[in-house]
Amino acid sequence: MEIQRVILTNFGLFKNLEISLAPTQQNPSNITVFVGKNGAGKSSILTALATSLSWFTARLRTEKGSGNPIPENSILNSANFASIEIEAYDNNHPSENADISQINHQFKWTLAKAEKGRKSPYNSNLNDCTRLANIYRDDLSDNDQTSLPLIAFYPVERVVLDIPLKIRTKHSFKQLDGYDNALNQGVDFRRFFEWFREREDTENESAIPQDFWNEIRPLLQTDSTVWQQLQQLNASAKDRQLTAVRTAISRFMPDLDNLRVRRKPRLYMAIDKNGETLNAAQLSQGEKSLMALVGDIARRLAMLNPALENP
Repeated sequence: MEIQRVILTNFGLFKNLEISLAPTQQNPSNITVFVGKNGAGKSSILTALATSLSWFTARLRTEKGSGNPIPENSILNSANFASIEIEAYDNNHPSENADISQINHQFKWTLAKAEKGRKSPYNSNLNDCTRLANIYRDDLSDNDQTSLPLIAFYPVERVVLDIPLKIRTKHSFKQLDGYDNALNQGVDFRRFFEWFREREDTENESAIPQDFWNEIRPLLQTDSTVWQQLQQLNASAKDRQLTAVRTAISRFMPDLDNLRVRRKPRLYMAIDKNGETLNAAQLSQGEKSLMALVGDIARRLAMLNPALENP
């Protein structure tokens, strides 16, 4: 699934704005970067995309699900209405009829909002949004290992003030939970650390405890057969989602490795930095933010793509 174009009318600072997203005929890249001074409207564009895409993720869950409406304070001053139009392309579902296959891969929907007491010349039209969501729902019904597109929004307000040790709410590890809290404005990364700890608790129930592993390692390394069998047993117990997160963090931040929860002498989240074990709370704000950002994207990719060897 690719977003090809977004058209904003009376949204934020923009009376009319049309943007084609990469790849385009002029730019074969698959990344679009917005550059502008403070107040130029970069965040407004991303907010508009997140608002419109929230309807896709909602209708992927239920056929008549509702996403986020356009906020009234996002309507251009002096305008009676605002609208967001998205054009998307998805070729993961080939049509049996080659003549109409290209048409079936194109999706376009509009989200509109009028000021209170005003009329809008546009109405929301989410038919294609529903059609695209239904295609994925059909695929999930036939195969619960179907891959789903990653959709996530990390606004500038995100912060990592602390690393929580208490889990406020129980988290679910189902595939569609990869969209939980993915498009909310003001999202922080508390959820990532809570998810990591809860997931690691589950992993530890089936894996060899680390403390015990450290004790028996010098005793069994002389017996290669038993040692290999134990290593294979421990590797099979590793959680795929946690493995994806740990791998992604070490790839992006080579000096950091082995994020984990330690319970002695007290409960804390530990990470190895240049070979030294630290409390993750000791990392700089920039390090914590990047670690949480990379980790959260990786966990969502792993949840949404359960059948891929490397999500």
